[in-house]
Parts: sequence; C-alpha cells; structure tokens
Amino acid sequence: MLSTGTQPDWASVKVAVPRLSGRLPGISMAGFRQRAPAPLVDIAMVAHPSVTLLIDLSEGEGLVYDTPGRHERGSVVIGLLPGDLRATGQGVGECLQIRLEPAVAAAVLGASTEFSGTVVSLDDVWGHDAVRAERRLRAATSWDERFTIAVEILGRRLGARPPIDPEVAYTWRRTLTSRGRVRVDGLADEVGWSRKRLWSRFRSQLGITPKRAAQLVRFDHAAHLLAAGHSPASVAIESGYVDQSHLHREVRAFAGLTPTAVAAAPWLAIDDVAWPASSPTRSPVTCGEHIPEHR
Repeated sequence: MLSTGTQPDWASVKVAVPRLSGRLPGISMAGFRQRAPAPLVDIAMVAHPSVTLLIDLSEGEGLVYDTPGRHERGSVVIGLLPGDLRATGQGVGECLQIRLEPAVAAAVLGASTEFSGTVVSLDDVWGHDAVRAERRLRAATSWDERFTIAVEILGRRLGARPPIDPEVAYTWRRTLTSRGRVRVDGLADEVGWSRKRLWSRFRSQLGITPKRAAQLVRFDHAAHLLAAGHSPASVAIESGYVDQSHLHREVRAFAGLTPTAVAAAPWLAIDDVAWPASSPTRSPVTCGEHIPEHR
C-alpha cells in the first residue's frame, strides 16, 4: 500500500504478528490496530505477489475501497495486479491482513483466477462463512486468539480442496525464491513440460502468466530495497533490471509512481515489522525445493 493522500500516523498503529509455531505454508498474517482516533486517510494499494484478504474488524463504518467502476466496504479479497485501488478509513479501527501465495489462494478462496486484477467482498466469496469468521474474530480477546482462529479456518479450507498442479506450485516457488530472476523456458525444462503447457496451466490456475509473475516478484523486491534507503541505481543492479531506466518503467507500471516516491511509501516502512520475510536484508527461504516427476 502506498499513501498518496493524508498519511496515516504509523506511530499510533500497533502491529501484531503470529508466533512461528502458528503459521501455515504460503500464508502470512498481521494484525493492525489504530490506538487512537485518527483523521480520514486515503491509501493507494499497489500490486503485491499475493492474493490479500483484508478482514475489517473496526467498529462503525470501517474501511472503504474504490476502484474504477467498483465500490466495496468492509472485508475484501484483493487479487493480483489490482490496478487503481484506494482505501479510506478513519477513527479507531482494527484489521487482520492475510497474504496468500497464489499457489494456496485457489484452495482457500475457491477460484484464485477470478480475483486477478480486482477487489471483491469477502461475503461474495465465502458467503455466510465470512460473517461467521468475522464474528469469531471480533469476539476474540487477543491477537494470539485471532491468529489461532484464522489458522483453523484457513487450514480447514486448505484441506478441503485438491492442490494445484505440483509443476505450477514448483514454478511459483522458484519464481519467488529467485526474486523474479528466472527464465520461464528453463523452468519448463525443469518440470518436464513444454513452455506452452506451463504458460497455460500456470495462468489458468494462478491468474497470471509466469513472465508477469516474475516481473511482479522482482518489482516487490525492488520496492522494499527502495523503501530501505537503497539508491535507484543500486536497486536496479541488485534486482536484475537492465538499467535504472528499466527499473523506472517497471515501478511506474506496477505502482504508478517513481522510484523516489516508492522509497517514501509509509506502508512499506512497517513491512519489516509486519512481514519480516519481505525484508531486503534477509535471504528467501528455499525449504528444500522438490522438482516434480515429469509427466
């Protein structure tokens, strides 16, 4: 998320993260609470390599989301490449943000490809289950209890649906751990598929092409390096862009901003607290990648 209107006072925002023992593979969570009444804020939300659930636990009007031709309120699902998406809110509020890697979003949400490039109400996706989940989360007396409830709900959904093709899952993980610096043709060879087949199955199951996924992951890494204070020139080299102009074009395409503006993004400034795995000072975890047998 990048602020382009009134900037939120992050000093008044309390961030909670789950214990390591209570996490699910491919899913990360963070809880946010505005500790004091705040004026109306206007936040532009940009692309991230995950499908995002924002569960609004605020009292009163809560959060409001706007995209061209669509208006949503409350808890929402934000797909990959959401485009021009803005969120507004004010007062004291709480929100549980859940990031789902595309490879697990299909199981948790039912049809991840339908969410690419859009924002939809969680009620439209989960129906009455969304209402029940919100009620349970609101009634919880601590963030630890909320995280436990969320893990139970998400874990049950993960176990109820068949996983995506292992070749697609492997391709996504390799794209993520390489921070987008991977050749699609090489990945097709690794899983024993043709480039055309990998491209088709990846897009149908994750809602994005392998090439676009690599660009998105690379952009995300570059954005965090910029927010950490690295110069655009060094970020271009570190992130695998041809040159600084290439970086500028990609950042403009994904965020609608210049690299300098992304570096000042207030939301990214707390990512190292809420999402420590996003820190540019830490290496991605490979967790023993397994190449599926050729089919």
